[in-house]
Amino acid sequence: MRLLVTGAAGFIGSAYVRMLLGSGSGSGLGETAAEVSHVTVLDKLTYAGRLDNLDLTHPRLTFVQGDICDAETVDRLMARADQVVHFAAESHVDRSIAAADAFVRANVSGTQTLLDAALRHAVGRFVHVSTDEVYGSIETGSFTEDDPLGPNSPYAASKAASDLIALSYHRTHGLDVRVTRCSNNYGPRQFPEKVIPLFVTRLLDGGAVPLYGDGGNVRDWLHVEDHCRGVDLVRTGGRPGVVYNIGGGTELSNHELTERLLAACGGDWSQVRHVPDRKGHDRRYSIRDDRARAELGYRPLRDFESGLAETVAWYRSNRSWWEPRTRGVSA
Repeated sequence: MRLLVTGAAGFIGSAYVRMLLGSGSGSGLGETAAEVSHVTVLDKLTYAGRLDNLDLTHPRLTFVQGDICDAETVDRLMARADQVVHFAAESHVDRSIAAADAFVRANVSGTQTLLDAALRHAVGRFVHVSTDEVYGSIETGSFTEDDPLGPNSPYAASKAASDLIALSYHRTHGLDVRVTRCSNNYGPRQFPEKVIPLFVTRLLDGGAVPLYGDGGNVRDWLHVEDHCRGVDLVRTGGRPGVVYNIGGGTELSNHELTERLLAACGGDWSQVRHVPDRKGHDRRYSIRDDRARAELGYRPLRDFESGLAETVAWYRSNRSWWEPRTRGVSA
């Protein structure tokens, strides 16, 4: 079985490919990976995608640099694919607030270009990887997959649109589309614009870190390897036309997260700078992943305490990976 994985030079996609090919730091994806004879990665190599996230010498891996909005390239690769796992996306909320056009182009038009090609070539399965941010903010309780979407940032809105387009290809054309929506990911090799690697790299250098507003915004944290396991469970055992939430089970306010990061990096509160809150900042994300647990046997395996410690240790030991990437990264 030949698998096309988009955006797999980035943080989550590359972790998925490394685990699929047996070169991840965790337990891999087990028997589900054995059926995959070859993986083709399509990635544009924007600022967040890096070739050193992949083992380009692996005999079962082919890397193609290209844009998911390029219909000719997508068509050529889709003709040789049996299944697709679609990670490629513009994903940083602050960047979407400053300039939304790239997000609409990549997340909406790019997804539609891939779906059209998958339909033309009768691809057997299309897994569309999305985010809990499409639901918006919730004061109490947790969102299920059946709740209405209420995205509040241009990023989240572009992902919600891509979810609906993907699901429409199942309903209209019968294409086997499966959608995953994850909570906040963390782990090694995450580009240092996201909060955990941003704080870790700055604290390791003895610098200051920016905390939005009162620090009360709450997120659920999911280790990237658990996310990848969930995605592959959906790929191999999910139902066509169905959405699956993938959660981590650790809800923390940004203040609580900052406290843990300071302790892990040997910092203190004198290094924290309170900054004006982000425009339209969602107060709390929370999802229920009962469907994935009941139908697919999904469970997060990485507890946050050890996962965060391992993540900090990775950044401490891999300065050559992140130091060039921190130049020009703003708060």
